[in-house]
Amino acid sequence: MEDIKRSCVDCAVGLCDEGEGNFPEFCRTTHMDPDIKAEALKEYQEEENKNIAISSAMVEAEGYGVYPRAQEIVEFAKKMGYKKIGIATCVGLLKEARAFTKLLRHHGFEVTGVACKAGSTPKTDIGIDDAACGVGDFICNPILQAKILNEENCDLKVVMGLCVGHDSLFYKYAEGVVTTLITKDRVTGHNPAVVLYQLDSYYSKLMK
Repeated sequence: MEDIKRSCVDCAVGLCDEGEGNFPEFCRTTHMDPDIKAEALKEYQEEENKNIAISSAMVEAEGYGVYPRAQEIVEFAKKMGYKKIGIATCVGLLKEARAFTKLLRHHGFEVTGVACKAGSTPKTDIGIDDAACGVGDFICNPILQAKILNEENCDLKVVMGLCVGHDSLFYKYAEGVVTTLITKDRVTGHNPAVVLYQLDSYYSKLMK
């Protein structure tokens, strides 16, 4: 078996959360480049970064184990003083997007959104093979979604259920602050973590 360079994803200890203890020999905390750490900490002094870090820490402290994620986004946006929120949604989650919009507007936010199929562009127009048209003829267009929400000067952009890869393109082209409300997983009812809890049982087939 090929040697694996171990890191935090191989750790079962998590003592970095306590700041002391018997750290594993591959621990990033005890083997960290001090220059990289210093560079990262310096970035928190940038005004927006600092405000985001403080606001998110306060939401975590106030709502840990109490606020569902939709409420966390509401409370975070309030603490940041945001006024306009843009939603990039999958067309398959328009019902959920409308519900989230109702919640945001109830709390006084201006809300705009754009669905992934906006523009009705055929997949073949950008070089996607006909074989991929079995689940629809038109492209998901996350770059367009990002550009529209950028143009509308949203304070915060929220991703709701964009497909794997499509979400990557949205994050790549979106300007400003982005968070995710729903990570789409059609098989698990949008709960992708459940697969990880069952790799030794129901989803052991994935390890073959």
